[in-house]
Amino acid sequence: MSGGTPLRELSGRPVSCQGLHLALVSIGSNIEPALNIARARAILAAEQRLVDEAEVIRTSPDGYLHQPDFLNGAWLVETPLDRSAFVAYLKQVEDRLGRTRGGLKAGPRVIDLDLIGWNGRIVHDDYPVKHYVAEPVDQLLTRQGLTLVPDCD
Repeated sequence: MSGGTPLRELSGRPVSCQGLHLALVSIGSNIEPALNIARARAILAAEQRLVDEAEVIRTSPDGYLHQPDFLNGAWLVETPLDRSAFVAYLKQVEDRLGRTRGGLKAGPRVIDLDLIGWNGRIVHDDYPVKHYVAEPVDQLLTRQGLTLVPDCD
C-alpha cells in the first residue's frame, strides 16, 4: 500500500511516542466461526484497545480442502505490550478459546490470531500473499489512512 501515514496519531503525537503500539491482527475461524470470532473480539476489546475492525469475509479453505469454510477478518489494535509480548498474548487468547496446536497445519481451527502489521511494518509473510489476510487488512488500511511497509529487521 502507498500513501497515508504509517502510524495513527492520538492527541497530535504518534502512537509509539505515547508508549503504545499499533497492531494489525488477522483473524480466522472455521469451527463455530461467528461465535469464536465474537469471543476473541470481546477478549481483545476488554484487554487492549480495539481501534477498528474489518468486515468479516467467508473464504474457502487453503491447503487442506476437506473442512468447512472460514470466516476471516482483521482488527486494528493499540497495545502497550511490546511486539513479542503481544504475539504471546495473541497465542494465549487462542489457548483460552480452546485452540489446539499440532495436527494439520492448515486444518480446522477454533480461532487463529496472527500479527500482520506492527507500527506500520509488515511482520507476517501471509500479507499480502493470502487474499483472506490481505482483503480485510487492506480494508482497515484504507479506512484509517495507514500504510504498511516491509519490515527490514
